[in-house]
Amino acid sequence: MRIRIIAVGTKMPKWVTEGYDEYAKRLPKDFALEVVELPMAQRSKNSDIAKAIRKEGDAMLAAIPPGDRVIALEVLGKAWSTHDLAAQTEQWRMEGHNVTLLIGGPDGLDPRCSNRADQKWSLSNLTLPHPLVRVLLAEQIYRAWTLMNNHPYHR
Repeated sequence: MRIRIIAVGTKMPKWVTEGYDEYAKRLPKDFALEVVELPMAQRSKNSDIAKAIRKEGDAMLAAIPPGDRVIALEVLGKAWSTHDLAAQTEQWRMEGHNVTLLIGGPDGLDPRCSNRADQKWSLSNLTLPHPLVRVLLAEQIYRAWTLMNNHPYHR
C-alpha cells in the first residue's frame, strides 16, 4: 500500500522536511508514505484568489493516480481519532487501495478536489499551518501503522 500526500507549497522549512522524513522512513516499504509538492499559484494584492485556487486544483487533480482512494483534508470533514485512522487504513489496505491525501493551499482546496474526494477528514477545528499538517500527518500515519501492527510506539 502507498499513501501519497499531495500538498500545495514547496520549499518547506528544514524542520518540516526533517519531521516528515523521520516518520516516513520508519514505515516499511509495503506501507510507503510519500509527499508530492505542488507550487502555490501566484498571489498578489490584486490577484484573483478563485483563479489561484483553480490553478492549484488543476495541478492537484492531475497528480492523483488513477484508482487511488482520495481523502481531502478539510476543516468541515469528519474528525477521526487515531484508532479511527488505524481502522480506516486497515480497511483501505484490505480493499487493496492506495490512498491520496489532499492538502490545499492557504485559501483551501478547489471545490473540484473536494468533490473528487471519496472522504473528507478534519484534523482539527483549529486552523493549522500547512507545513505543520505534513508533519502531523506523517506522525499519525506512522502511529496508525504501529497500532495495526501491535508496535509499542502508540503507548
